[in-house]
Amino acid sequence: MRYGTFELGEAEGTVLAHSIRLPSGRVPKGQVLSQDDIARLSEEGVASVVAVRLDPGDMLEDEAAATIAGAIAPDNLRFSEATTGRVNIYARVDGLFVADRAVVDALNRIDPAITLACLADHVAVRAGDMVATVKIIPLAVGGDKVAQAVSLLSEAVAFEVKTFRPRAVTLVATELPSLKASVMDRTARLLEQRLAPSGSRLIKEIRIPHSADRLTKVLRELESREIDEPAMVIVFGASAVADADDVIPAAIRRAGGEVEQVGMPVDPGNLLVLGRIGEVPVLGAPGCARSPKENGFDWVLNRLMAGETPTSFDITGMGVGGLLMEIPTRPRPRDATAEKKGTLSVGALLLAAGQARRMGKDGPHKLLAEFGGVPLVRRSAEVLSSSQASPVVAVTGHRRGEIEAALAGLDIRLHFNSGYASGMAGSLVTGFSAPELAEKDGILVMLADMPGVTTDHVNMLIAAFREAGGGVVVRSVSEGKRGNPIILPRVAYDAVLRLEGDVGARAIIENSGLSVIDVDIGPAAHLDVDTPEAVTAAGGVLRG
Repeated sequence: MRYGTFELGEAEGTVLAHSIRLPSGRVPKGQVLSQDDIARLSEEGVASVVAVRLDPGDMLEDEAAATIAGAIAPDNLRFSEATTGRVNIYARVDGLFVADRAVVDALNRIDPAITLACLADHVAVRAGDMVATVKIIPLAVGGDKVAQAVSLLSEAVAFEVKTFRPRAVTLVATELPSLKASVMDRTARLLEQRLAPSGSRLIKEIRIPHSADRLTKVLRELESREIDEPAMVIVFGASAVADADDVIPAAIRRAGGEVEQVGMPVDPGNLLVLGRIGEVPVLGAPGCARSPKENGFDWVLNRLMAGETPTSFDITGMGVGGLLMEIPTRPRPRDATAEKKGTLSVGALLLAAGQARRMGKDGPHKLLAEFGGVPLVRRSAEVLSSSQASPVVAVTGHRRGEIEAALAGLDIRLHFNSGYASGMAGSLVTGFSAPELAEKDGILVMLADMPGVTTDHVNMLIAAFREAGGGVVVRSVSEGKRGNPIILPRVAYDAVLRLEGDVGARAIIENSGLSVIDVDIGPAAHLDVDTPEAVTAAGGVLRG
């Protein structure tokens, strides 16, 4: 194949490398130029084209991509038509995507013109998810190279989607006085949601004291009386596993089972236990599995649901990529069905009641400072009104009349905090008591003095909340430092309503036990205007 510039007189049969726009229409990239094409280009004043001339045996990009993709075993996969040298490959079922790095790497090293990109190994997928793509880089590639790729894919499996297999799961939860029943209830609900993609179901929950003797007894009874294939036992201990002879691994062995692995190089998820009683897997869940955030428990659970039998060798090989703690926005595991995610409702609460004491006694009100000719409080309300949050509630207090006048005409609901002088807690209680917000799955709380926050920022926070399935705190950060706005889930509303004094929601976030998803929105997360100097520095103009 020869790439270059060809005079029209020698361009017949070449493949156009770049599309050409003509008054009479477009000649697309990839077109094999015919005599008629040459005549048309000449009439339009084109003297030369950038194209490639094929050598004997070369294959055009679409034919090459389709030929290579056709060599991939089609089980549980769907293939797109080849276009622009690309074939996309999708999962046809819910399951586990499994890739062989050696095969994928070998294919990609046949020739730079041939590429295969796919998901990471052992990733859970849903039907319709794209899992791989075959892409031919140039307009054509040597047929001998395509033949090598086909031969490789015919002899080895580059990747596959293993269908999830439903299991009947028994949950055994051990109890200590320090563990709240509400935490255990939520654990069971989250486990059911984790099991749902595989079609598995929680058939029984047993709660017992945190004791190796009691757990041994329960496991023996289950093994002998209640477990029918395919089955699984998941144990949530009230206390973290501290040793290979701790309660959960000791009970598995005493019940006649084997312990495959205690601990794993995935964080969160280090304290996992994997064992087996007969043919029944027994999975000791780490404490982090009480959260919907992805952790090592999910990695092992997904393998079991896909019919794999993870070994100690498999688990100890999960360290590369196993640091999940620093990736807070990962959405899996899904804490709700995909359908529910899209319908999670988020309202917005704008806090505009403060006295702005740092602006000076009887000084100008920071919320009435104009940014681009618009009062800051109105600009903040417009940001929320243009977002995916609905409805928008604003809480007013100090200089109520002026603030509400600045908000006139907007589609927002106003609530007055008569106790605004006592601090932020009163405004939060007023807002969270608003009937318009009471039934929302989450409430986004925004301070009215943050001129850097945009509608896109707000929508990013809402998207993270919905992708996580709700039930989590979403917090704005910048370079890892926490800021505002935030989203609080419905489960936290009661705690907000108990706040008193000049405190915000930080204590609730830190003490609730809820998962926190941090979304980096840049400097806007920290930019508030508490002083006249800050208003001016941020581009505002102070008014009376």
